Amino acid sequence: MEHTEEDTVPLHRPDAPGWSPFAPPGANHERSAPPGANHERSAPPDANHEYSAPPQANEQDGVEASRQNGAPPNADRQQDAEPEAIHHLRVRENDHVPSAPPPPATPLPAAEATPPSQFKAPAGNGWPDPAALTHSQFNEAPVSNALVNQPLQVPSPVFPDHAGALERLGVTADDFASRRVVPPRPPVAETGLRGALHRFSLGLVAMPPGPRERARQRAVDIVRRNFGGLRQITVVNPKGGAGKTVAVLMLAMTFGRHRGGYVLAWDNNETQGTLGMRAQQDFHVRTVRDLLRDLDHFKGPTGRIGDLSQYVRAQGGAMFDVLASDESATAGEMLTSQAFGDLREAVSRFYKLIVVDTGNNVRAANWQAAIDATDQLVVTMSARNDSAETAARMLDHLEQTGRRDLVRGAVSVVSMPAHRKDVDLPAVQRHFAARTRAVLLAPYEKLLDSGEPIRYDSLSKASSGSWLRISSAVAEGL
Repeated sequence: MEHTEEDTVPLHRPDAPGWSPFAPPGANHERSAPPGANHERSAPPDANHEYSAPPQANEQDGVEASRQNGAPPNADRQQDAEPEAIHHLRVRENDHVPSAPPPPATPLPAAEATPPSQFKAPAGNGWPDPAALTHSQFNEAPVSNALVNQPLQVPSPVFPDHAGALERLGVTADDFASRRVVPPRPPVAETGLRGALHRFSLGLVAMPPGPRERARQRAVDIVRRNFGGLRQITVVNPKGGAGKTVAVLMLAMTFGRHRGGYVLAWDNNETQGTLGMRAQQDFHVRTVRDLLRDLDHFKGPTGRIGDLSQYVRAQGGAMFDVLASDESATAGEMLTSQAFGDLREAVSRFYKLIVVDTGNNVRAANWQAAIDATDQLVVTMSARNDSAETAARMLDHLEQTGRRDLVRGAVSVVSMPAHRKDVDLPAVQRHFAARTRAVLLAPYEKLLDSGEPIRYDSLSKASSGSWLRISSAVAEGL
């Protein structure tokens, strides 16, 4: 194509379509096409091109035609002409645009932000929606100077609120710590024929325990439970030979072995008792009288359980201690209620369970003081009528002095003789079952009836099992 003068359009004239006010003076604003070049914006007069104007139309008509057809203005000069959107954004050096200082950017809270992939421009912020504009309208959209000078505030991406979600689901630190709780294993028989099969099979045959073994385990669990503080068991019967001392030692042994100690058997006889004689002997023979004399040492902060061992008698494998009464019939005056209270306050600092043996005088001050401090009453008797009748009259005395609740919650223990001849056991059981909480039988044990110090490891299984059931019934009232 031959290069003519019409191919060159001067751009320094203000009325020229591509004139720019930012061009330096004297610049050669001409767009010349080399001779023979195939101008991509030109078309033959007879070509059907939707962006071309007729040859006779002037330049302004071509611009209007281009806009009607959807083409941007000055489409044939976009290589050199400056777009109108950028022209609106430019600010001349000599122009002064008053603007207020931008407001401080307020970061959004962590829980209200949106990830970048889900972020959408908020509506009504002064910016046009690009998706709703045509190509021509997008270039001609006005831009506010306030928006140009103000930095765009884009919310920072924030991750989901995991802590709040976990709290709403109820997940706490206790749930995390519960992983340390080991679920209990299913019980396996250890005694009887089932236990023998389990041992002989080297654990391959695991059978559940039988009814007798399950009952024994329930009794052990009751004896071992926490009582929530110091508790006192008082064993009573005004008649001698009713089995009070034996009951005190057997109860203390059962609780001591299954609870791991901190059990004291205390002989509160007003004069001379036999608890120290039936218990295992220790390296000393001190009694409650010696402790009462040195009681000031244990009232202050200097008293220690190691110092108390000089006054109590350890029972070895039975895991309890004995505080014996005065073993001399001519030692001195009887114990008072004040003396009992002082002694109990001292020993309660070192023991969790106290089993008190009482004398035969219900009118004695220390006997009455022991009853007032009782948490669980145990009434012992032999299966003979005289022993049971004396116990029944004592219960009448307690009810008449305002201790009816203590009687109703008491446990009655009937010690069986060597021979049941002339023993009216059903009548005894009916009477005390109507007045106390439970009536249990203690089988005859020659070792316990001999009067000698009790060898705890030599007791029969029948005696140990019976006193475990009795201790379980007593523990239910603690």
